[in-house]
Amino acid sequence: ASSPAQAGLAEACTRFAARSPVGRWRSLAGPTGEANLYAVLPREAVLCLANDDADRLLQLAAVLAVGSRALWPAGAGDLWRRLPDEARDRVALVEDWKRESIAFDAVLHHGDAASLLAMCRAVAARPGSIVGVTGLEAGDSQIPLERLVVERSLSVNTAAAGGNASLMTMG
Repeated sequence: ASSPAQAGLAEACTRFAARSPVGRWRSLAGPTGEANLYAVLPREAVLCLANDDADRLLQLAAVLAVGSRALWPAGAGDLWRRLPDEARDRVALVEDWKRESIAFDAVLHHGDAASLLAMCRAVAARPGSIVGVTGLEAGDSQIPLERLVVERSLSVNTAAAGGNASLMTMG
């Protein structure tokens, strides 16, 4: 028999998998002689900060649903060791996420306002790119997956490169 917490986690996993925007490159309509492609891709690494295992597992479910990699504080090692091998391979434990050498491009935070503010200050003080932070109250399972992905687009104009030169002479 599963506990209510396990049932809630299973429901969240199903919901995240169904809502994941990550997919293959899509071709978009464009003018003749132009190829336009669009894709939603996972962020490289998501720092996951939570005070309890239930929230940490929710965060991991969201991160895995988009195909990203999770960074957990080393203090979560006991939970990490209990994960299935496939999930454990997508989680890295870090001693001090505030170190400049620890790279992440999104943050999920479950906790109170004071800990969120302190964490935001530490993230903002890091050099480099701006990192998006998603703050959630403890127990909130409504993690917005769009915060864990990036959009990529590619436009190739083949006519200008000599693709169909007759298009350039039409007048």
